[in-house]
Amino acid sequence: MTFTRVTTVAAAIMSSVMVVALAACGTTDTPDSSSSSTTTTGYDVSSVEKDADIAALLPQSVAEDGKLTVGTDTSYAPAEFLAEDGKTAVGFDVDLTKAIAAVFGLKPVTVSSTFDSILPSVGTKYDLGISSFTVTKDRLSAVDFVTYFNAGSTYVVKKGNPDKVDSGDLCGVKVAVQTGTTQEEESNKASADCKKAGKSAVEVQSYKMQTDVTTAVVTGKAAVFYADSPVAGYAIKQTDDQLESLGDETGVAPEAVAVKKGDDATAQAVQKAVQKLIDDGTYKKILDTWGVSSGAISTSEINPSVE
Repeated sequence: MTFTRVTTVAAAIMSSVMVVALAACGTTDTPDSSSSSTTTTGYDVSSVEKDADIAALLPQSVAEDGKLTVGTDTSYAPAEFLAEDGKTAVGFDVDLTKAIAAVFGLKPVTVSSTFDSILPSVGTKYDLGISSFTVTKDRLSAVDFVTYFNAGSTYVVKKGNPDKVDSGDLCGVKVAVQTGTTQEEESNKASADCKKAGKSAVEVQSYKMQTDVTTAVVTGKAAVFYADSPVAGYAIKQTDDQLESLGDETGVAPEAVAVKKGDDATAQAVQKAVQKLIDDGTYKKILDTWGVSSGAISTSEINPSVE
């Protein structure tokens, strides 16, 4: 389908029914032959069985209610977004959540929330946070992390780059980002550097939801957006190629499950659960289903060293 009017494009992207307008898969991967590029079915994790030894590592405070409650920003397809019904959380992070819960013998409960509100609520409102969190030093001071994926960042502009954006010089450029992301932090730093150099600041537009970030570029409100490469690639694909990536992927870094700071027992349990899923092939099948296997890791770590 080809969108010919700006209002039509914006409505399509912002509509929860048209989940194909929110996105993520900035790799060269394609979903396996059993799934389409717009799948919202995901991988069936029903074959994943409880591992009693790993489950026993969880503290009673996490396991006693029989649920694994996870905070997720469901505007970041294909990692986490809403299916056609506008209510059901889907994506490779959601499938991983279900698989981890199965290893623990718990019922997965994914709670939609804004990205920047999740980490402060891990350990109180949520047992875990699984929402494409890049591991950074600042975040490591607030939570513990268990790695499960690698992702870089990508700039996205309208097809043909009509505003002639140069990712190496964004001074004076309108850049859309999601609130609380590493991309927002980098864009604000770039803006400060521009001002120090006597140039116009980067006009950073920060939005709570990635859907609004994508819409800002499609409708011309912003000249470029900056997001995780999986999100950027999927956005390009699902907006009928009205968008295109700009330059090369930058800053490949680990993404991780967030655990309450100092909760070593839960961190150990999550790391062993993720590693089990990697080793038995479930993890790869999940990533293959969503077309993001190039971000796969072979070893899950707790609190990896980052620059």
